[in-house]
Amino acid sequence: MKFWMYSCGVLANNPQKQQHFLFSCCSRRLISCTKFCGFMLFALGLISLFTGHVASNLEWYSHPLLKPSWFYNQDGGAPIDIWKSRYSASYFGCSERGPRFASAVSVRSSNGYLLIAASGGLNQQRTGITDAVVVARILNATLVVPELDHHSFWKDDSDFVNIFDIKWFISYLAKDVSIVKRVPVKVMKLMQKPPYTMRVPRKSEPEYYSDQVLPVLLRRRVLQLTKFDYRLANDLDEELQKLRCRVNYHALKFTKPIRNLGQKLVVRMRKMARRFIAVHLRFEPDMLAFSGCYYGGGDKERYELGEIRKRWATLPELSPDEERTRGRCPLTPHEVGLMLRALGFKNDTYLYVASGEIYGGEKTLQPLKELFPNFYTKEMVAGDELKPFLPYSSRLAAIDYIVCDESDVFVTNNNGNMAKILAGSRRYMGHKRTIRPNAKRLSALFMARNKMDWETFSGKVKSCQRGYMGEPEEMRPGRGEFHEFPSSCICT
Repeated sequence: MKFWMYSCGVLANNPQKQQHFLFSCCSRRLISCTKFCGFMLFALGLISLFTGHVASNLEWYSHPLLKPSWFYNQDGGAPIDIWKSRYSASYFGCSERGPRFASAVSVRSSNGYLLIAASGGLNQQRTGITDAVVVARILNATLVVPELDHHSFWKDDSDFVNIFDIKWFISYLAKDVSIVKRVPVKVMKLMQKPPYTMRVPRKSEPEYYSDQVLPVLLRRRVLQLTKFDYRLANDLDEELQKLRCRVNYHALKFTKPIRNLGQKLVVRMRKMARRFIAVHLRFEPDMLAFSGCYYGGGDKERYELGEIRKRWATLPELSPDEERTRGRCPLTPHEVGLMLRALGFKNDTYLYVASGEIYGGEKTLQPLKELFPNFYTKEMVAGDELKPFLPYSSRLAAIDYIVCDESDVFVTNNNGNMAKILAGSRRYMGHKRTIRPNAKRLSALFMARNKMDWETFSGKVKSCQRGYMGEPEEMRPGRGEFHEFPSSCICT
């Protein structure tokens, strides 16, 4: 205090010392401020680094006993558990009828009877049946249980009643659409002509049905729509989209014999392994012929697939190299195996492989079996119990469908009908892990496989597959077919 008073007195009487003192104080204060700010910035940096690291890895630290089934890619980002989406418990299917969705009209009050002839294999027919119910709703029509295609490549003479539980189908949808097994005899007798047949354009809007189809139905009373697959627009209002989900994920239940055997196979797979992967291999001759791709089999392959390709008169000439570059070629079984191993699945992982006749047979499958020795098919798991189903390709496909839908991880080598339908189902049931290859980017990697070590290849595969692992974030509005991305029917 005394020093301060003295200093003030001296400074008051000496302007030069006063100026020197002020400069000295300001200099010391500036140095102190600089040191203090630097220290604070350094401390904040450490805190930010630590908290940021903890936040970005919170999921990892909260499960210290997890086995190392996570992967990071070269682009960084949150780790991915290859067996299960960490967000799956937050999502669930929600397709209940809204309060303003009117109940189905009675058969007597409907605008007529709608006959539907679904086309293609099991899952193509499934899309047709689903959309047929929605079209019947749009037309205010009574739907006759759809006819299944008996003349496609699969040549299966199964009817609806042989594959799906028909009583459940009719009763479950009773509040949405009136459904009957057949057109009443008295109505058929009153008709002066056979049922009028027409084919609507693909992806037709509801307005097309109201403007072009409804007048014919009102005039004829019975109308048949043929080749009914993907004949309804992808984007509909929310209530019609939810009706699609009620049909596909609830009303279309397989018959009891199919369900029983399918569940038996799931139980047997789980007895062998706590968790397993189901791989849908679309590598049949017809698939490869249709794709226009080439797999290195020389003149023999070109001739065989070329002969099959002649079945489709309207298919254009395609460049196999260009198709592969565009990602339109199904992965080979070997490439599927390499992708899975690169993602982190070990060679003791159990695989259930759903497929028809593989082009090239055992020779084509051998590289996949070497990568995953625990390799099983429905024939191997079911044994003699499969015999009653062997003459019917659609029933065999239904059994595979059940096992694939119940698997811990579902993998496909293409983006065909079964892959889309199952991907949608697994999203609806809580985003179960579903891996579809990013074929466009992976094709270049597979061609350059011998030019890089395994660690580099694995890192690039992981990077390619981000966005193709069945995560909820992939459900962007308007993306892809509704059957694959049923966004209107998924809630959090």
